[in-house]
Amino acid sequence: MVDPRGFLKVRERELPPRRPVPLRLMDWREVYEKQDQQQLQRQAGRCMDCGIPFCHNACPLGNLIPEWNDLVSRGDMREAIERLHATNNFPEFTGKLCPAPCESACVLGINQPPVTIKQVEVMIAENAAEAGWITPQVPERLTGKTVAVVGSGPAGLAAAQQLTRSGHTVVVYERDDAVGGLMRYGIPEFKMERSVLDRRLAQMEAEGTRFRAGVDVGADITGEQLRDRFDAVVVATGATQWREVDLPGRDLAGIHQAMEYLPPTNRVAVGQEAPADLIDAHGLDVVVIGGGDTGSDCYGTALRQGARSVTQLDIYPTAPEERADHEPWPTMPKVFSVSSSHEEGGQRKFSASTQAFVGEDGRVSGLRIVEVTKVDGVWTPVEGTEQDLPAQLVLLAIGFAGPEHGGLVAQLGLEADARTRFTRTPGYATGTPGVFVAGDAGRGQSLIVWAIAEGRACAAAVDEFLMGDTALPVPIRADAVPLTA
Repeated sequence: MVDPRGFLKVRERELPPRRPVPLRLMDWREVYEKQDQQQLQRQAGRCMDCGIPFCHNACPLGNLIPEWNDLVSRGDMREAIERLHATNNFPEFTGKLCPAPCESACVLGINQPPVTIKQVEVMIAENAAEAGWITPQVPERLTGKTVAVVGSGPAGLAAAQQLTRSGHTVVVYERDDAVGGLMRYGIPEFKMERSVLDRRLAQMEAEGTRFRAGVDVGADITGEQLRDRFDAVVVATGATQWREVDLPGRDLAGIHQAMEYLPPTNRVAVGQEAPADLIDAHGLDVVVIGGGDTGSDCYGTALRQGARSVTQLDIYPTAPEERADHEPWPTMPKVFSVSSSHEEGGQRKFSASTQAFVGEDGRVSGLRIVEVTKVDGVWTPVEGTEQDLPAQLVLLAIGFAGPEHGGLVAQLGLEADARTRFTRTPGYATGTPGVFVAGDAGRGQSLIVWAIAEGRACAAAVDEFLMGDTALPVPIRADAVPLTA
């Protein structure tokens, strides 16, 4: 530690400033400005270098957080990226998109604001990119073994990179027109610009990973063909089957799933031509149903499109400002948070449940909502709290039910559990020899940090299957339960 009393001298938690709201609503660029290096070093210096760093326990990747905090506080950014890359293939992805369970488990957070772990992580990666330190790691020799990875989200990319660096020939298949999974078109530019993703994909291509976009595995190429062509197959298709609502008026025009809305809009944001059926919030009253990150993404997107009003509905009550007694350290508590999108306008309604959609001439014109409270574990309407909200556009952002089950399931002999997740052993293997499952396809909807950890661990299982043993790290088993559950 540079200063063993650093956490006593610097008590405040500092993050880089966000760009002014009127300015950032005019474009799709990321909202944060670059952090001052001295401020970053001060914040990294707050790390206590605990004897038992619980941040490790909360991070499925096993990130060496105290080590790279110490290096950053000393100004040694070159060694910091080396320690960061030792456990995480894509630290800028987690630094920008992960809700940081590591910070909830920070020992300093027991009686002070926790260390800004996530921000230190992303700044290490951004500094390394600017300095040219993110370079290809080309394998010294090829094994002659081949692997197909189906899906190019964080789990698939992590598995592919680990296996490529081990000397296997890896081909990643993506059904969309560009590689990246939901990081490509599902996440708005103001959260992570596509150049960050493209930078890593270029690194992977230089290492030898091959990408095949626009290929729908199960239709354009069958599972049987994959097994004939490749020595192993990794299924990392994610949990993209969205949840639906069964309410009066659901068939009205103007009610869309979040993933019907975000991807086309994000395509336009990166310069692609707007489709004829683009869902445009301009001049409309927009209601977003769902209080999570996807709902926040819809919220910020609608504001940038020029919505007249934006309201986000959350069935849960307003979370407390501080950790509740029933969510003790080091678990990840549900506390009140304000995303960058929420700063930009609109309103949020908590303890709000939709009873019905109302419409005119076949199009939605509003919602009937009611305040709810839990009685014996069941959401129960509070009498006399009904109200109508105007809405010409309603976006459903209530999560994902599990992986999609298409032709690939039968073709690869995959089986599913009661939650529609593909079943696998603790070592990521399915009942079909040589076929493995990683990420949300097996875990269910989860965090990006868990997807990368699963991709790394699955790669080790595949390497051992192909070669008889492996030197690749295994950060988690497939049946690991998060501290944040």
